[in-house]
Amino acid sequence: MISAWASGLARHRTGRLLAAMAGVALAVALVAALGSFLTASKATMTKRALRSVAVDWQIQVQPGTNANTILSLVRKTPHTRTALPVGYAHTTGFTAHTQGSTQTTGPGMALGLPDDYQNRFPGEIRALAGSPTGVLLAQQTASNLHAAPGDTIDVQLPGIGRHQVKVDGVVDLPQADSLFQTVGAPSQSQPTAPPDNVIILPAGLFAALTHGVTGTTTQIHVARDDTRLPSDPAAAFTTITGAAHNLEARSAGTALVGDNVGAALDSARQDALYAQVLFLFLGVPGAVLAAVLTVAVAAAGGERRRQEQSLLRLRGLRPRQIISLAGLEAALIGFFGGFIGLGIAALTGRLAFGTASFGAGAVTWAVWYGIAFILGVSVAAGAVLIPALGDLRAVTVADARKETGARSPRNPWWMRFGVDFALLVGSWLVFRASSGNQYALVLAPEGVPSISVSYWAFFGPILLWMGAALLVWRLTLLALAHGRPALVRLARPLTATLASATAATLARRSRQLARSVVLLALAVSFAVSTAVFNSTFKQQAEVDARLTNGADVTVNEPPGADTPPSTSNTLKVSGVRHVEPLQHRFAYVGSDLQDLYGVRPDTVAQATSLQDAYFAGGTARQLMQRLAQRPDNLLVSEETVHDFQLSPGDSINLRIQDTRTKTPRMVPFHYAGVVKEFPTAPKDSFFVANAAYITKTTGSDAVGAFLLDTGGTRQKQIAAHLSKQLGTSATVTDLTQTRGTVGTSLTSVDLAGLTRIELAFAVLLAAGSGGLVLALGLAERRRTFAIATVLGAKKRQLRGMVITEALLLAATGLAGGALIGWILSEMLVKVLTGVFDPPPASLAVPGLYLTLTAVAAVGAILAAALNGIRGARRPAVEELRDL
Repeated sequence: MISAWASGLARHRTGRLLAAMAGVALAVALVAALGSFLTASKATMTKRALRSVAVDWQIQVQPGTNANTILSLVRKTPHTRTALPVGYAHTTGFTAHTQGSTQTTGPGMALGLPDDYQNRFPGEIRALAGSPTGVLLAQQTASNLHAAPGDTIDVQLPGIGRHQVKVDGVVDLPQADSLFQTVGAPSQSQPTAPPDNVIILPAGLFAALTHGVTGTTTQIHVARDDTRLPSDPAAAFTTITGAAHNLEARSAGTALVGDNVGAALDSARQDALYAQVLFLFLGVPGAVLAAVLTVAVAAAGGERRRQEQSLLRLRGLRPRQIISLAGLEAALIGFFGGFIGLGIAALTGRLAFGTASFGAGAVTWAVWYGIAFILGVSVAAGAVLIPALGDLRAVTVADARKETGARSPRNPWWMRFGVDFALLVGSWLVFRASSGNQYALVLAPEGVPSISVSYWAFFGPILLWMGAALLVWRLTLLALAHGRPALVRLARPLTATLASATAATLARRSRQLARSVVLLALAVSFAVSTAVFNSTFKQQAEVDARLTNGADVTVNEPPGADTPPSTSNTLKVSGVRHVEPLQHRFAYVGSDLQDLYGVRPDTVAQATSLQDAYFAGGTARQLMQRLAQRPDNLLVSEETVHDFQLSPGDSINLRIQDTRTKTPRMVPFHYAGVVKEFPTAPKDSFFVANAAYITKTTGSDAVGAFLLDTGGTRQKQIAAHLSKQLGTSATVTDLTQTRGTVGTSLTSVDLAGLTRIELAFAVLLAAGSGGLVLALGLAERRRTFAIATVLGAKKRQLRGMVITEALLLAATGLAGGALIGWILSEMLVKVLTGVFDPPPASLAVPGLYLTLTAVAAVGAILAAALNGIRGARRPAVEELRDL
C-alpha cells in the first residue's frame, strides 16, 4: 500500500511535491551555506590578525635583570619560533651638514638590532633607499635632516655627547606604533604617536655608542608558532593571552609582555562576534522564510489532502495507517529536498568561493551540512505531518467535504486579540532601548577574555517582522472583505460580466490570498533589508577610506617641513584634476593639545568629500561659508564643546606656535559649529579653521598635506609616479591602498561573502513566494474553473480571473514588502551602528538589485498565472473526470 501511495503521489501530485521540496531545499542550502561560511570566515579573521603582526611579543626586560636570562627563558617557552634581543636608547637630537646647510632635529630614539633581525621579522622594516642593513634612518628623520645614504650625521646621546655615523640606508617602519609602545602601560597611557626621529644601528655599534648612557633598555622580540591556535579569534585570544601571563608569572616579575598578537586578536574577536550577529540578523530570517514557504506550499494543498484523508477513512484505513502515509509524503519532501539543498549549497560554495566547504574545515563543514539536513527534514515534518495529525483529530469526514470558507467564518484569534499591534508596539519599545546613545550591541572590553552580545536587541527586528506580517494579513483580509466594489472595478476590464463573480471568489478565498500576499511581502522585505544594509555598509566603508586618506591621492609632508602652497603646482601631474593644500598644526585649548587643520573654505570640497553628517550646527556648505565670511571662525569637536561649555559665537583663545618667534602665541577665534569627522583628521578632538587666518596670525603658510583629486581613476598609478618624483621628502598614499588598511576583517571578508549568499537566495525566495503558492493554489482550483466553463464562462474571462488575482497578489505583496523592508533597514542600520564607521547619514539603495528582485517576483507570478490559464483550457468534462 505504501509503495502504491508513493507512486500515486509521484504521478498525480508531482507539482505539489516538487514545490515543497524546493522550499526545503532553499532552507537547507541557506543554513548550510551561511553556517559553513560563518565558521570559515572566523578562521580567516584569525589568520588575518596573525598576519598583520610583525612581532608577536615585545618582552620588556626590567631594570637590574640580566637580559640573557630572560632570553633563555623565552626561548624555552612552548611555541616560541624566534627570540632576539633589541636595544632601545633615547637620543637628545640629530645633526646633519648637507648641501651647505646644517639641519638639527629634536629628541628621538636609537635602536640596536641583531644582524638577522630583518630576516626573522620581515614586516617590521621596509627599505626605501640605499642598503637594507647597517646604519638606517627612518624616512621622516631622513627628511628632517635632508640626509641620504652616504651622508654622515651626528647622534647626540644623553651624558656622553655626539657620535658621528655614516648613513647606509633610509627605511620605513610600518608598525612604528607597536615598536615604540610603552610595554605594560594601559592603552590610554601609550604615546599618542611614535617618535619623529629614529636611527637603527647594528647591535655591536649600538652597544659601543650607548656604553655608559643611562636609560638604555632591552626588549626581547618574539615570533611564535601560531599554527596550533584555535581558528576562532575569541578562543585564540584567550590562548595567547594565557601564554603571555604564564611567561610573566614564570619570570617572577622580571619581564613584561607587550602582546601585539593578542591585541590584533582582541580586535578580530569583536569583528567575529559582529559577523555572528549579522548571521543572525540577516541570515536566519532567510532560512525561516524558506521554512515558511514550505509550510505555505504544503498548506496550498491542504484542502485536497483533507479530502484524500476523508476518503481513506471511509475506505476503512486506521488512523495509524493514514499517519504513516502522511509521514511518507513528509519523508519524500524532507529527504529529497534536503539532499537537493545540500547540492545547491555545495554548488554555491564552488561557484562563489572556489570550494564546496566555503573554506571551512572538513569536520565543521560536515557538522553544518548535517544540521541543515536535519532542519530540512524537521521543516518537512512540520509542514506535512503535523497538519495531518491535527486534521485527523479535529476534522470529521463531513467537515473535510466542505470548502475552507464554509468551515471557518470567524477571524483568526490573533486578529481578535490585536496581536499584530502588540508586536509592533513591542518592537518599537525594544528599538528605542537598543538604539540609545549608551547602548552597545557587542561588548568586548579591551584585554578581557569574556565577550558578550546583547541578544535581546534581536527582538526589535523580529517583532517588527512578525507584527508587520500579521498587519499585512489583517489589511488584506479587511480589503477583500469590505472592498468588493473596488475589486469589481479592478476585475471588470479583464473579466467583463464575471467581475462580480471574480470579486466574490477573491473574497471567499481571502485567507489563502492573504497568506500568499504576506509570504511575498516577507520575501521582498528580506531582499530589501539585506540589499540596503549591504549597500549602506559598502558606502560607509568607502567613506571611512576617504576620511582616512583624505582624497584620491594624498601627499603628506613631514612634521616641521616648511612646504609652501605653491608646491601644489609640481604635484599636478597627468590625471590630477585639482590639488588642495591642507595645513596641519597643533594648538592648545587650556591644557589640552589638539590637532588644528587650516583649510581654504572655497575650494576644499573640490578635492575631498565633505558630508553633512561630518558636522553639526549647519550643513557642510554652510559651515565652510562661515569660515570664509569670518576668517576667525572655528569648528570645534563635540567633546571640546562639552568640556568647555561652549555656545555659538563664544570666543576661544588657542595657543599656536608662531614660526617667527618659535614661541606659542595666543590666537583668538570664535566658535562657529561642530565638526565630527574631517579628512585626514584623527577620531578624537581637533579644530578646523581658515588657512588664511592661521597664516596671518602665525607667520607661516606651511602645508601639512596636499589632497589630490584624480576623478576616482588611476589612483595607484598617480601615487606611484609621485612617490618616485618626491623620493623620501614626503609620504604618498592613495585610496586603493587605504581601503585595505582601514577595513576590518569584517568589512573585507565576511559581509561581502555573507551578502553574496543572501542576495542570491533572496531573489529565489521572492520568486518562489510569488509563484509557487499561486501556482499550487490555481492547480487546486481546477474544479472551480471546470464548473465555470460548464456554466458558460469564456476562456478570456477565466484568463481575466487568474490575471486579476495575480496582479492583486503582485501589487499588494511588493508594496507591503517594500515598506516593511525599508522600515527594517532603518532599524537594522540603527541597531547595528557599531558595524559602521562612520555611521551613515542616509541609507544607500541598490536600485538595480531591487529591480531585479521585483522582476523575478512578478515574472514568477505571471508564469504561475499563465500556467493556470493553460490548465483551464482542458475540456471541462476531462477535468471533472480526473478530479
